Amino acid sequence: MAVSIVKTPVLLVTGNDLAPQALELLKDFEVVFAGKQCSEETVLALAKEKDPVAIIVRYGKVGATIMDAAPSLKVISKHGSGIDVIDQNAAAQRGIAVKAAVGANAAAVAEHAWALILACAKAVPHLNARMRDGHWDKSTHKTIELNGRTLGIVGLGEIGRRAAVTGVALGMRVIAFDPYAKTVPQGVTRVDNLPQLYREADVVSLHCPLTDDNRGMLNRETLAQFKDGAILVNTARGGLIDEPALADALASGKLYAAGLDSFAVEPMTVPHPFQQTPNLILSPHIGGVSDAAYVNMGVGAAKNVLAVLQDAATAV
Repeated sequence: MAVSIVKTPVLLVTGNDLAPQALELLKDFEVVFAGKQCSEETVLALAKEKDPVAIIVRYGKVGATIMDAAPSLKVISKHGSGIDVIDQNAAAQRGIAVKAAVGANAAAVAEHAWALILACAKAVPHLNARMRDGHWDKSTHKTIELNGRTLGIVGLGEIGRRAAVTGVALGMRVIAFDPYAKTVPQGVTRVDNLPQLYREADVVSLHCPLTDDNRGMLNRETLAQFKDGAILVNTARGGLIDEPALADALASGKLYAAGLDSFAVEPMTVPHPFQQTPNLILSPHIGGVSDAAYVNMGVGAAKNVLAVLQDAATAV
């Protein structure tokens, strides 16, 4: 009598690790890691070799070519909330589910947005560097007090709502634009359009997903609508901003400062004009990478995989 061998299903991770709590949930899978910041070629080769039933996306992008290399693929699960790195149309055409770990890193990103806002307003990196060079600027430097100023939030998802509530707690007038939000947090005023938000806000913080409609939404024309001396922070997606236009707005003094955690091309190309822009604070898309978020995102991504595969098995 022939003995059938049940093959262990493969799950491919576009990264080099997952939280132990996530791996425990995935103990019935052969988990294959593609490596940190792995190339598309590496992921493609592993997809062809291993034919995974699921992919958890930590780094890089997943497009149609990778999907076609894995005939058994049923779900692509994002280790986080931003699924713009997955070709959703290609997945839909192939019957592959695309899932996000919604809210898993919301607290971490909102906190990082505020770290950048405060660092800009209080000139923390500049003053730190001056102190280390032997200067004492107490008599010559004034920071910006945020109490009583206006915070403009673009996007009222879980991250944007958290950032907005923090602004209210700090005594700021908080306005927000999000045509899809059904409610706004207490103390937050909804505005009808972005130009109004740009004109009124002393600080603008971006918390919206990147879509074909809003790509490059901050460009020379829209940045010109900002209040003179405003602060801009982006912990969402780099594609929302025309980077040369932002560099010019900072150099001209139109904007007082900016803080960026995401970029049009990642890793940020080097050399880059941003490296020579002193009133710009940079971080390497690290806002959602905290100790707690690492666990939350891994567990959320794993649970999404299991839910989709369970539904698929039930439907058979």
